[in-house]
Amino acid sequence: MPRRPRCRAVETAAAALLLLALTACGSRLPESDFGPAARSPAPARGGGAPIPVGIITSATSPVGGNAFTGPRDGAKAYFDRLDARGGIGGRPVEVHRCDDGGSGVGDNECVRKLVDEDKVVALVATTALDYAGAPRVSRAGVPDIGGQPIGAAYDTWPHLYGIYGSLAPRDGTPGWGGTLYGGTEVYRYFKREHGARTAAVVSYNQAASASYARLVERGLRAEGYKVVTEQVDFALPDFRAAAADLKQQGADLVFDALDTHGNARLCRAIDAVGARITAKVTNVQNWTSTVPEDYKDSPACRNALWATGASRDYEDVSRPAVREFRDATKNLATHSQWQLEGWAAAKWFTDAARACAATGITRGCLDGQVGRARGYTAGGLLLPVSFEPSATPPTSRRACLSVARWQDGEGWVPQGDMNSTCFDDVPQLPYTP
Repeated sequence: MPRRPRCRAVETAAAALLLLALTACGSRLPESDFGPAARSPAPARGGGAPIPVGIITSATSPVGGNAFTGPRDGAKAYFDRLDARGGIGGRPVEVHRCDDGGSGVGDNECVRKLVDEDKVVALVATTALDYAGAPRVSRAGVPDIGGQPIGAAYDTWPHLYGIYGSLAPRDGTPGWGGTLYGGTEVYRYFKREHGARTAAVVSYNQAASASYARLVERGLRAEGYKVVTEQVDFALPDFRAAAADLKQQGADLVFDALDTHGNARLCRAIDAVGARITAKVTNVQNWTSTVPEDYKDSPACRNALWATGASRDYEDVSRPAVREFRDATKNLATHSQWQLEGWAAAKWFTDAARACAATGITRGCLDGQVGRARGYTAGGLLLPVSFEPSATPPTSRRACLSVARWQDGEGWVPQGDMNSTCFDDVPQLPYTP
């Protein structure tokens, strides 16, 4: 079975942390009052007491509304369908939602409320901009199942199980002695499959943006690319000049360390100067159905958008597992890859809970079930996920990835099968979170 490194989380985490660094204007407390509106009462079906589960989301954060709500919405859709079909052994799942406001203070309050007051047996699909409460979750022995690694928490603390797995010891220190590792398979994919040789990396003249851009540059160079670096002023970015230069230098690919607004402006500039690129590569966080609106002024660049990740394309309804997700979420205004991953996280919890039903659905039993995961796929929605702590960091790994391309009129079109789009001996490059 193909084994996948931690690197998919690297790209997602770096991009999400970048959003915070680029747009943060101070923290804010949760807008939720943790009252009845934050809880989804399960239907009365009999068969036993409800199973309390918590979902922490930075729904109202400095990054902006809806930036982090996808996993929550996907998980909630899964639990709603589960309860409509009888729950787990006749017991409904009672979902307690908490908006941490994107702040460490708010996150700690959410953890206190859910862990100590609501006595949840697990957290599911956590998507926290500042997961300050992670140590408290770990000390309480509450399994956090299928969370998004926006930061290093899922490679630091025991009992936390990120949606992409981890090889790190998780002994209270990030990664291996404070160092994490990420792979280069995305760059290898475009080199092998599309003959790309020159890549541009566009960033702001801002610390977090520049740091992430350097990580991308290192990966590209490790795969033998000629790298064109373009840095624009954060306050007054001249994207047209950057686009003209990457056109002149013949860039096949464009990567970036920008926020969503910056990406849209960059694409508009690429179209304006007539640059023809093989791919404008984005990450799982931007793998959404809102592309036509986000890139409405740049049709050529829009149709050169590619996304890579570690889960099956949410548009690939030829797959029964994806079809079930889409059927359950058909009333949502938009769809995204993060919604599908939240759905997968809820399924992961459910599979563990069913395995525990005979002896008791407790924090300890759930933690044991998830912690022993070796190649879990959520019914084919995820690349195989494992938690196999290694005393030493990997230098290279076999790596697989999911790839999709945006095409007007069709949406995100899967490019091959993620379980066979694999590479051997992919370098694992160190970085500091």
